[in-house]
Order: sequence, then structure tokens, then C-alpha cells
Amino acid sequence: MARGKLILICQSGGEFVTKDDGSLSYAGGEAYALDISPETAFDDLKYKLAETCNLEYKSLSIKYFLPGNRRTLITLSNDKDLKRMYDFHGDSVTADVFLTGRAGFNRLPSDMHANRQSGKKLAETVTMTAAFRPAATSPATYKVAPGLKDVPVAIATPSDSAKAVNSIIRSPTRAAITSKRTAHSIADGLFEVSVADGTALSTDIIDMSASPADTVKKRRRTASWKSGANGLTIVTVADNLEKGNTTSRKKNARNHKLTVVADNMEQHIEPWVDNADFDFALQDSSNASPEKLVASWKNGITGEGQDFKSVVEFRDALQKYAIAHRFAYKLRKNDTNRASGVCAADGCPWRIHASWVPSAHVFRIKKLHRSHTCGGESWKTATPAKNWLVNIIKDRLRDSPHHKPKEIANGILRDFGLELNYTQVWRGIEDARQQLQGSYKEAYGQLPWYCDKIEEANPGSFTKLLIGDDRKFQHLFLSFHATICGFESGCCPLLFLEATPLKSKYHEILLTATALDGDDGIFPVAFAIVDIENDESWRWFLEQLKYALSTSRSITFVSDRDKGLMKHVLEIFENAHHGYSIYYLIDSFIQNLKGPFHGEGRASLPGSFLAAARAVRPDGFRMYTDQIKRVSSSAYDWVMQNEPEYWANAFFKGEHFNHVTFDIAELYANWIEEARELPIIPKVEALRCKIMQLMNGCQMESSNWSTKLTPSKQGKVQEECAKACGLKVLFSSDTLFEVHDSSINVVDIDKQHCSCAMWKPTGLPCRHAIAVFNCTNRSLYDYCSKYFTADSFRSAYSESINPACTIAYPSGNEKDAIEDYEQIIPPCTSRPLSQQKKIRRTKSQGIIRRSVCCTRCKGVGHNKATCKETL
Repeated sequence: MARGKLILICQSGGEFVTKDDGSLSYAGGEAYALDISPETAFDDLKYKLAETCNLEYKSLSIKYFLPGNRRTLITLSNDKDLKRMYDFHGDSVTADVFLTGRAGFNRLPSDMHANRQSGKKLAETVTMTAAFRPAATSPATYKVAPGLKDVPVAIATPSDSAKAVNSIIRSPTRAAITSKRTAHSIADGLFEVSVADGTALSTDIIDMSASPADTVKKRRRTASWKSGANGLTIVTVADNLEKGNTTSRKKNARNHKLTVVADNMEQHIEPWVDNADFDFALQDSSNASPEKLVASWKNGITGEGQDFKSVVEFRDALQKYAIAHRFAYKLRKNDTNRASGVCAADGCPWRIHASWVPSAHVFRIKKLHRSHTCGGESWKTATPAKNWLVNIIKDRLRDSPHHKPKEIANGILRDFGLELNYTQVWRGIEDARQQLQGSYKEAYGQLPWYCDKIEEANPGSFTKLLIGDDRKFQHLFLSFHATICGFESGCCPLLFLEATPLKSKYHEILLTATALDGDDGIFPVAFAIVDIENDESWRWFLEQLKYALSTSRSITFVSDRDKGLMKHVLEIFENAHHGYSIYYLIDSFIQNLKGPFHGEGRASLPGSFLAAARAVRPDGFRMYTDQIKRVSSSAYDWVMQNEPEYWANAFFKGEHFNHVTFDIAELYANWIEEARELPIIPKVEALRCKIMQLMNGCQMESSNWSTKLTPSKQGKVQEECAKACGLKVLFSSDTLFEVHDSSINVVDIDKQHCSCAMWKPTGLPCRHAIAVFNCTNRSLYDYCSKYFTADSFRSAYSESINPACTIAYPSGNEKDAIEDYEQIIPPCTSRPLSQQKKIRRTKSQGIIRRSVCCTRCKGVGHNKATCKETL
């Protein structure tokens, strides 16, 4: 540095902290290095500081400490104060100044600052990040090389820099995109400057002393040091570009396509953060309708002499201007220093030319021929640029994530007059979702890391990932410690096995094992995501479930009969029972009903079937099946052929489940609907969050219960108590009783059995047993199933699933750890057979369609409205 100059370390955005000894320290904010000389005017310095720190000029206040005094702040308000500060620091290389003021720099009129010549020049403007802050407890020392000019820097210790990088990198993809450059430690006592590349944040600050080429190509530049006559200076060094690439760029420029916007800017994609380089979308969509935006774009190009900050701003204005005026154009010359466009229609005289003006540091329109003679012909062949289209779609997906391509195409046609085909919009949606939600493919590569984090955040949980020999994803199993413990301690040994298509890009299937809590609510125990649903994937799922469950209880499994899971269940689980889901049986029963129908008709059959399934005694089952037989013999045959011993309460040996007639899989489908378009890890996270909310909600709800049983079971017991009043009880022994109702029933208290057969299957005492308890002063709650008590319910939901917000996205050095795992690629994208459209079969293929049955005469082939039979 030339003798006589002083380096100012200008700090703003932080706050003063008073130490125990009364001295002040400055914490937080950003710092900029600036050199002054005895000839520097105070007004020039104040204006430059206001511009650099984006503070209002009039409200800007500049303060500093006297050397050796950190208790009293001195204010700079004029040239005399600046001269005194310079003299006070005559023996120092640097001086700290602190800036305060209202945010928002207001540039003064040109005649007020045109003559300001302070000799300060911006060498390299670097985008600052909020993570880089000066450490209050670790002040840095500064020694500046001669010739160093106005360089924004972030003051941080090495540990601070590591924390800053960790706060930026939140996924492997983003880690690959975001880069951190640190200037070399310079000899001769120079300080070390941490320079954060702003590529990933897309908030480049334009160096007005550099050319447009320097601005646009900034991503391909690196910070370097150059030694010259004035010492070491930060400069920019462009990466070496191969000659062949330059030729290719020129060749591509000649082969331009019809376009509405220049699409030559490289698009960087960052998962989880919507942060494109140049957002050509509806930036004001939250405040203005598309119609108003298009109207405002009509004045984006005003005429010759109009100035823009850069070629990027010019291209943005030109593409919006073309959309508003409904024409397409070609950019015949399109680089960082000039841009020339003509109408896409042959023979149309419209043209425009703009170029960079170095003296004024602006990109200026030099020529503009406004008139069109094409009559709008060019608009018929207009094709929007990819970046523009993707950003438009992103804006719409934020409002409605499940927009269909046709809906988006119709909206763009309505709002902007651009007619797009299905493929264009579909590809735009894929790119938009990848920018908004992250990469589908890369999410599969993060699965091993994610499984480790799940087990780390929830000790005792079990995860299992299976990949094929070709490194393709096959199966992922998850069971949380909270749900496993809850099932074993507070739930009936009953599990429903369900499969739910995720309807995602790779057509994965969700397999679930679900229990019932004491209030007949669903209790998720474990789930898996598999590439395809078949016998092999179900057997794998059951094997992992067996490993996760440590219980020795005899478990009853319930599944769709058509899935054929009985063999796998009985082989893997000892002493297990397997039943057929009544929900799917009723659906299949209705679909297979065929006429003719007699008696009460077809409408009575589903009710009779459900009553037969719930009958607890064989004679009750026969009574209802006889009713079915009187209406339709074919329906009766179907019932008897579908193995009643695996679904009828009168014959089934396991836990009774026929009171569950709703679709359990539908709940998972509703849970996953919001995350259907997300990659696999956010999708699993959505499921985890739903289960976590369910556990916490039930935990909070049950804490307010005052009854001994759960609300639903308490209500049923009260109904039976009302029916028990007036029943006659005869004593046979201390444990055996005879209760007279419409019939005579025998109650055995020790065996918890009543001849009505309603006590043991339901787990709640029947009216006859309650009448005995009333006569013997026993508490009926002592004879209820333990799974129906409020204490068991609270035990089921006593554990919690730990929040995973800190593990859902990789950060910091975890990127390197992820790379150590075996890479996984997505499964094949072919649609599984279960989701393919069914081929309509005709009578010629041997399939007889269901015939129409008349409810008036019970005849076949016509309905009641067209019935002509005389009764």
C-alpha cells in the first residue's frame, strides 16, 4: 500500500455488545474493506459507503473507536472529523468504522455526484451470504496489500466458514452445485479473505466497472491474486475455454430457432430450494393477474436510446415485449456485448439492435424498427424458451401441485396466447418439479444415508434396504420403535396387510401392516415401499416384519383373499392365524352377483352376507346364508365356495375382525396424496410425519379421558348395561349363573363365557354377564379385555417418533459420507400389471355379462320401468 493511505474496515448489519469490563464489541453483520487518503472527501466516502452497504444516504451514520479506547464511539459528520480520524490512526494500517442507517440506497441525481472522484475502484464484487458473519469472540486481524481496493469480504474464522458451508449445503445435489472458494493465504503479512461464490444463490452483484462479458461469464471465473506495480490485487481469471467449444457456440448461434426469449443461460437446479438463475416467470404473480402483467410488458421496450443494466435484462424485457405484442423473433447476433433480433416471419421489417456502451456502463438500444407487416404470422410458430416455460409452470405448481398438463397448457394459452402441445408442457412440468422438489434419481442414492439417520434419530427403529445386482432399487422397509412398542404393549394382536399404489413416476407400491388401537382406530405398525407387488415382495415384507416384532403372541393377519398371502403368513409366523378381509369380500360378492333374484331381491344380499360373517354361532351363520339362498342360489354358492372358515366369526379361530368394514388402504392413499409427486425420501418423510402426528394427537387426546375404557367401548358397555336391567339371575355356584331373558343363558365368570356367545368374541361382557355382576357386586371393568382400557390406549401411544426435520436433508460434510454408500438407481418405470387398464372382455370371449333383473316380477332381461308382466 502506498504510504499515507488507511484501510477502513467498514462493518454494518450487526449490533454492539457490552462486555463485563464496559468495553464494546461488534457482533454479526458484514464487512467491507475500503482505502482512504488525506485527500478523501467526507461526502464522497459517505456516498460510497451508502451505495456499498445499501443504506439510505441521508440516514447513514459513521462511527469509530479511538485507538486503545473501546468504550466510546466517535461520530464522523464532516471533512474535519474525517481528517481527525485519519490523524488518530496515523500509525495504524487499518481502522474499524461502524455504519447504521435505514436500508435502501437512494441514488442521488447525476448532477449532485457526477464530480465525485475519490479514486476508489471495485476490483471484484462477491455475493455475500447471510451465514458468513464476523465472530464477536474471535476478532480477525487485517493487513492489506498495496493497491487493494473496495473489496466486500466476510470476516470469519475457519470454524465459522465450515458452519456457513454447512448451512448452505442441504442435499447432495445442492452440495455439488454450491461451491466455496477461499483465497490463498498471502505472504508478507496479508490477511486471508473468505470468498463465497454466489452461483448457487443466483443473486449476483454486477460489477459496474467490468464489461458485460465479465458479468455474464462470472460463473466461469475464480478469485486470484495479481502482483503489479501497486502490489497484490484481487482480479478475476476466466477459466480456459477450449477452442472447439467456441466454434460450437458460433455454429449454434447460426442455427437459431423461432423463440420468444433467448434461452442461452445455463440453468442450475437445486433441490428443495426454488432458486433459478434468471427467473423469467411471473415474479409479481402474487400481486397482479396475468392480464395486468402482460399489459405491463407492452412497454418493456420503448425505443432507441433505452438503457438496460445488462444484456440479461434486455433479453428479459424483449421476450416479455414479444409475448405482450404476440410475435416471435430470432436473435441473429446474441452475445454479451450485442444483441440483434428480427421478426421470425420472412419479409417482415421489424428489427432491433442493442449493444454495450462502455462509457456509460449500460446496454443500450441503438436501432428499433417498430412496424410489422407479417400480420401476426410469426406468432403461429412461436415456441417459448425452456427457462421461461419452466418458470411459468413452477409458479402454477406452487399454487396447485397436482396440475395436469392439459390444464397448464390451457392456462398458458388463455393468459399468454401461446399454444403448446402436451409433450412440451409435460417436459416443462418434469423440469419444474425437479427444481421445486429435487431430483427423483438422486433421492434413491440418498436412501442408505436416510436409513441410517432414521435409526439414529429414533433408536430401536428398524430399517432395511434391498437393491438388485444391477444397483436398482427394490424394497425399503421401515418400522419405528414407537409403533412396534405401541403394538406390543397396547394393541390387540391383529394386523391388516394392505397394498397402496403410490401413482408416482416409478410406480412404487406401499405395503403396510396396520393394527387397531383400543378405540378401533388404525395404528400403523410398519410399512415398506417396493418396486412391484408380487409374492416375492410380500414374503420379503413379512420376513422383515417378523424380525421387527419381538412378541411371542399369536397374531391374526387379515388380507385380501386374492393376494394369496396365507401360505407366507403361516410359514413365517408361528401359531399365527390368517383371515380374509371382509371389505374386499363384500366388494367381490357384489361384483359377482348374477340373476335371477327372488324374494327380497338383489339389494338385500350384501346385508345378509355381512350378517352371516358377523354371526358368532353356527346356527346364526346358517340362518343368514339360507336367506341368501332364497334370493339367489348362485350367490349362496359363491359364499360357500369362498372358505367361510377364514372370514366368518362362527368358524374363525383367530381374533375377530369383521367389525372393520372400511378400506384401511384408503387412509394411506389420502396421506400420500399430498406427496404423490415428490421424490422417494420426501414421500417417506410425509408418511413419517403423518404417523408422528397421529401418535402425538392420540397421546394428547387420551390424556383428558376420565373413563376406564376407551370412548367407543365405554359407549357399548353402557348400552349393554341398560339392556341388563330387569334380567332375572339364578345362582348355580359362585362362578356359574343362569340368566333369564327371552331365552335362558348360562354365564361362567371364570371362563368369561356366556351361552349367547357374545362375550368372548367381542372382549366386552354381554348383558347377561353384566346382570350377574350387578347381583354379585362385581366390577364389569375387571372382565373387559385389557386392550380396551384407557391405560392400554395410552400405553400404545406413549412413545414418540422424533422429528426428522434435521435429517431430511444432507448438510455439510455429510455429502462426502453419502458418496461412500453404494449408489442406487431408480427401478424400471414400467407400469405394474395391477395398474394397467383392464381389457374389456366380450361375450365372444366366453364371459357372460351381468343381466338386468326386474325388482317387480323378479324376471331377467328387463327392469321395473319396462316390466310388462301382469301380477
